[in-house]
Amino acid sequence: MRNLVMLLVTAFIGVSTLLFGLDTAHADWAHRFVVNEGKKYIVTDEPVAAGLVGDQVGKVTKYSDREGTYSGNFSNHFPKGTSYYAIRDLGQKEAIAVKAADGTFVKATYDGYYAGAGIWYDWVKLLLYVFGAILLATAIVAHVKRR
Repeated sequence: MRNLVMLLVTAFIGVSTLLFGLDTAHADWAHRFVVNEGKKYIVTDEPVAAGLVGDQVGKVTKYSDREGTYSGNFSNHFPKGTSYYAIRDLGQKEAIAVKAADGTFVKATYDGYYAGAGIWYDWVKLLLYVFGAILLATAIVAHVKRR
């Protein structure tokens, strides 16, 4: 009976880690933001004149209002499909323009690289899942061998 309880506890911890432990909040939700090509931009209330808007540089591919770390061109404020544009005479390391639902543009200022961006984050997450699965399988095999 004791071994069964230990197996169930180990299985519970393993499954909990796989399902919930890796998707905890990592992002700073104190601001409205967009992510474009791994760069995070804080959305301001400052309008951008249409004459200053340059070429499209990206668009929202994933929206969520739930805290977490997401990959791709992500936003916690704008819906999927919202376009990002360059601002004339400003580099993308300074700011971009985001087209709002009413057709106006707002400025989003560069805030560094986003934690969930790039392949490094995806590989780390994958390795953590694999490690959790190996740990769970090892515990089950050890229990079966003891019988």
